[in-house]
This record gives sequence, C-alpha cells and structure tokens, in this order.
Amino acid sequence: MRLQSHRLLVAAFMACAALACSVPAPARADIYRYEDPDGTLHFTDAPTDKRFKVFMRDIKKDRKLRTAFKLPGFSRNPAEFEPIISSCSREFGVDSSLVKAVIHAESGYNPSAVSPKGAQGLMQLMPKTAQGLKVADSFNPSDNIRGGVRYLRFLLDTFKGDESLALAAYNSGMGSVAKYGGIPPYRETQTYVAKVLSYRNNYR
Repeated sequence: MRLQSHRLLVAAFMACAALACSVPAPARADIYRYEDPDGTLHFTDAPTDKRFKVFMRDIKKDRKLRTAFKLPGFSRNPAEFEPIISSCSREFGVDSSLVKAVIHAESGYNPSAVSPKGAQGLMQLMPKTAQGLKVADSFNPSDNIRGGVRYLRFLLDTFKGDESLALAAYNSGMGSVAKYGGIPPYRETQTYVAKVLSYRNNYR
C-alpha cells in the first residue's frame, strides 16, 4: 500500500538518524535529502550532487533557529523553559525530551511565534485548540506549554501510545490520521514526524 511505503520511508530515515546520533559529536552534520524522478528518497550527510537539499540541520546549529512568523520575536534559551517543561511532563506523563523536540520543531523556542495559519506560541496552538485546552494566554510560556503537553497526552492516549501517529495528528489533525489509517501522505507531515523524533533523540 502507498501509505505503508510512506511509513516505511519515515522508519528507514529514523533508523539512519539514530545511527548518525550514535557517532561522536564532532562527526555530526546536516542531513541532506534528494527525491529522484521515481519517488525514491535518498539521504546523506555528505552530498555530492547539487540536487540534494538540506533536510535536517545539526541540532547544535539548529538551536539558533529563526522562523519567519508574522510577529517579531527571537528564540530564547531552551534552558529558560526547563522547569516548566519538567513540571508539565511529570503532570501529564509525557517524555520531556519529546516536549522539547516539539517546541524546537514548532517555534524554535520563540514564545511570540505566530504561524501563517494562526498557530501561536512555543507549541504553536491553534486558537480553537487552545480554547478547548483552557489555555488563557498562548503567548505565556507556562500556559502554552501546559496546554501543548496536555494535548500531546490526549493524542498519545488516542493513538495508543504511538508517538509517530500522535505527532502526525499534532501536525495535520486527527481527522487526517484517521482518514489514512496512519501518517498522512503529506510531505510536510512526514518531514515533521521524522524531525521531531530525531530532535527527541538528541534531547535525551
């Protein structure tokens, strides 16, 4: 099935990412991706063809991530949010490294971030989602992280602990995951899931 092949591609990439993370830190590098005409994906950390494009930055470089959002603002030191993340992770039983990875991927640790679709704050909560989670102020780091972690817990419970499906739903909605019976065949969502899981491994 096409869906199965998409999940296998993500799984294969994550295996490569895990292998890359197992080597000494100085050997880490950006990961590049190229999709050939028949749809086969190729990954490398040493591109020899100009068709390879950056797929995932070395996490040490990526900590300086700046994202193009509507509102001005800059990434903050991740350590600043450690107490909030730890507290919420314990409260809802969600791996703190997963929470950090989601924040990293969603906003680059910019609490003022607003996406083109209107998602807000560190964990990029949509206004209706935030309202349902009783988040008073999505730009308040404590409120946003607590709401985001609570939502992650809900998604993990919904998908029986499957982190890949929970992340896919966080990115594209539960309806999309239910429709396709797994990670939707959207490049953005597939890339998002792979990135977050790779970041999570680095935050451990």
